[in-house]
Amino acid sequence: MSVAGETGGRSQQMREKARQLNEAAERATDPQERQKLQEKARRLMEQSQQERPMGTQEQFPPE
Repeated sequence: MSVAGETGGRSQQMREKARQLNEAAERATDPQERQKLQEKARRLMEQSQQERPMGTQEQFPPE
């Protein structure tokens, strides 16, 4: 597998984890826990976007 393919797979995994964290935040009853989960999800999404190879931003459908 190419480096770009590995990076893309990792980015996909990070976005999936961020989605799961956002879902957990929606279910959380404690406001502090909700905020913590949302912040962690936001950081993961930012990191996944930084790891995308140049020119691949349009390959992933919006969620």
